[in-house]
Amino acid sequence: MATEGKQKNKLFWQLPLLIFLIVGTVLIIRQQQNMPYQHDQGSIFGTFYNVTYQCDKNMKAEIEAALQQVDGEFSMFNDTSTVARINRGEKPAESKMYKEVFQLAQTVHQETDGAFDITVAPLVNAWGFGFKHEQMPTRQQVDSLLRIRNQYDFSAIAKGYGSDVVARLLRNNGIENFMVEIGGEIVTQGVSEKRLPWKIGVTKPTDDSLSVSGELQTVLNVTDIAMATSGNYRNFYYKGGRKYAHTIDPKTGYPVQHSLLSATVLSKSCATADAYATSFMVMGIDRAKTVLEHHPELMAYFIYALPDGTNGVWFSTALKSKIAE
Repeated sequence: MATEGKQKNKLFWQLPLLIFLIVGTVLIIRQQQNMPYQHDQGSIFGTFYNVTYQCDKNMKAEIEAALQQVDGEFSMFNDTSTVARINRGEKPAESKMYKEVFQLAQTVHQETDGAFDITVAPLVNAWGFGFKHEQMPTRQQVDSLLRIRNQYDFSAIAKGYGSDVVARLLRNNGIENFMVEIGGEIVTQGVSEKRLPWKIGVTKPTDDSLSVSGELQTVLNVTDIAMATSGNYRNFYYKGGRKYAHTIDPKTGYPVQHSLLSATVLSKSCATADAYATSFMVMGIDRAKTVLEHHPELMAYFIYALPDGTNGVWFSTALKSKIAE
């Protein structure tokens, strides 16, 4: 009887605690549901950013301060950035941020057999896709530029890294639901305002240099992951009846000529996804699939041209569950 009394007494004291925990949980959930989503946008790295996040205060000032740090290291549009100074022959101190991205670029370079190359900028410029619009280069000029490897361009990784930096800022401030997008490079976490996974569209590749076509090839349900897309369907020109796309093969020095039109990569890191998406556009679909076999942590969605003029699609097995019905 004494034991039974002790158990009842214990339950008597536990019951208020249990009620308190239940009520507290309900209040927290209700508060989270009522908390507004902030929507910030602006320009950076020569493109635009959009950040949506659930928070009771606006963090645009903090977001832009973080983006300016990245801009100060890697922007090709900022004459005072670290990379711009290095390209002028100066020797500025290399920050932890600069070393981190440079090392990632070197790693992807090795993993893709040189398809990702941050020294390809002079060739991009020579073909008329960079910051200097020159005449089409001769074979001798291409060979000469292939020997020049002292000019860096982080454009194919900086936007993805910037998205990672903003996502890290939001997480460090306790924000659980957000989407960060810089020039099409995206990081998501949690849920959208509709309390559903974030839905991200993959644009259907058409010759659309003015970016007026918004037709989607597919929509992906993505959350707690990063996504980047690279394609040849917007930055190109025709000369002599031939199409020249902006993706330059670092080994040949010439624009790539293969069937892959668009490469979307999903990864935990947006900088990584950004770099591999660019690499796959250089490699083409078959070589890209080989790389993916050695990197199960990556998921990819490829759109390629078929001989009859229509488009074909290939995607990683793990990506199938993310395709919206």
